[in-house]
Amino acid sequence: MTNDAKQMNKLICKNYDEVSRAAADLVVEQVKSKHGSLICFPSGDSPTGMLKYLVAGARAGDVDFSKCYFVGLDEWVGMGKEDEGSCTNFLFENFFTPMQIKPDKMLLFDARAADLDAACKTMNDFIKLHGPLDIMIVGIGMNGHIGLNEPGTAFNLYAHHSPLAPVTISVGQKYFKQHTTLIEGITLGLKHLQEARIPILIASGAKKAGIIAQALEGEVSNQLPASIFQTLPSAIVILDEGAASGLKV
Repeated sequence: MTNDAKQMNKLICKNYDEVSRAAADLVVEQVKSKHGSLICFPSGDSPTGMLKYLVAGARAGDVDFSKCYFVGLDEWVGMGKEDEGSCTNFLFENFFTPMQIKPDKMLLFDARAADLDAACKTMNDFIKLHGPLDIMIVGIGMNGHIGLNEPGTAFNLYAHHSPLAPVTISVGQKYFKQHTTLIEGITLGLKHLQEARIPILIASGAKKAGIIAQALEGEVSNQLPASIFQTLPSAIVILDEGAASGLKV
């Protein structure tokens, strides 16, 4: 594993498992230094391995999450904990349930709320109360989205809801056993990423190489939300060799 910190903190790992372990190590280090840390977890393929390492570490007595606070990064509008394929379901299955995290220690978006703006305010208020975010972990979409901040999203937004891009709707089908109508997403904003003490981007696989290169070495623009990482001096980007294969440095 090599560390390139010329422009931003990059960890280039051999494979997905190393990416997962490196991300988990950063979370454990943070929690050991501040027991009441506020941590944002994403859902999907990228964080699955990391969460497995965290659960294993806690069960082995290496880390204690009982005093931490947690928020979920995003959710498909109209879905909740019972919906297989939802972000909330994923986080409960892979972390909150096995770790027995208490309800008052976590908040996930109420994406079924009649008033989504109020659901966003509830999330913003939770982060203000327990934050700022100590660690905010995100992946990157094939169109450069972060969470469900689609291309064109302003960098100064906190939690918000907005229509999904066609590529997100298409790729999102992999999380469901049958075709599912996805129209809108609710998500933490890029302003949360800017204010997080340690923003972390994780990505693996050669299929992400092109968008990673654009995000980290191209123009900083809200048309490519992940390019915001170029402006975050405390950010850590963890990539495997495939995802990093398009980078010049």
